[in-house]
Amino acid sequence: MIGAPMRSGVLYVDKPAGRSSHDVVGLVRRAARTRRVGHAGTLDPFATGLLVVAIGPYTRLLPYIVGEPKVYEATIRFGSETDTDDSTGRTIREAPVPARDVLGEPAHATRVAAESQLTGRIQQVPPQYSAKHVDGQRAYDLARRGQEVVLPPVDVEVHRWEWLGATEETLDVRITCGGGTYIRALARDLGRALGSAAHCATLRRTASGPATVEQAVPYEQLVPGSVADGDLTLRSPLDLLGDIAREVIDDDGVQALRFGRTLPATLPGSQAALVYDGAVAALAVRAGDRWQPRVVLIGANGGANE
Repeated sequence: MIGAPMRSGVLYVDKPAGRSSHDVVGLVRRAARTRRVGHAGTLDPFATGLLVVAIGPYTRLLPYIVGEPKVYEATIRFGSETDTDDSTGRTIREAPVPARDVLGEPAHATRVAAESQLTGRIQQVPPQYSAKHVDGQRAYDLARRGQEVVLPPVDVEVHRWEWLGATEETLDVRITCGGGTYIRALARDLGRALGSAAHCATLRRTASGPATVEQAVPYEQLVPGSVADGDLTLRSPLDLLGDIAREVIDDDGVQALRFGRTLPATLPGSQAALVYDGAVAALAVRAGDRWQPRVVLIGANGGANE
């Protein structure tokens, strides 16, 4: 149940700058005393904010959780473009900063460029320092070895830009987008659209689907010595599974799951979370008037597999 201490569940973590998503997973493994930990939606080391972490058998639900839309707050710095498209990279191009009345309110030219060219379903060239695969290798591995990386454009969805503030050289924005969108690349492309050069100076993820950073545990609370071993208050993954049926099952249903049998479907829908004692016991798909289990999490003790 949400708010109840469990050995399996979901944890929202507020990642600081300078730490990788893998660093967060390592800390959660120690705090939760299990190696069965995974995360949804990698954050770059320079970025901060929300990282959704699954613990125990709930790692098997990561492909099914709702992680969109994603919301980011970013500072875009004009005047220079970097090889990483962020503040950690090497400057590869410089150009004049847009005029103050372009970045300041009402920022008409900036909004026209962003909303006409960089909103909706667009094609985006990912940063060369990205996790995209090139001939079986990560693009960032090739780039770090000094190899030229040319990535093809991919379709991404940018829902909305919001304007938060500006200085003579920077623009603060909130961007709502679909998965797979690189905010670093949006910063780069906005600079080019304005006849300038730009990179992403700071980046913070504030939401991923229904999860928000306000619900997250500070990274520092996961550092050894800051919390008692195993004393993590975890969340149920139910809120992250979207608009699917939630079929409550009893002990007979648990037995059916153990033997791979179908269960009666009393609710409408094409798929369901089968819930036992407040916890997700399985994900199932409809087969006529029955639920056919697809991902079974229930263990012999009636709870989630440990």
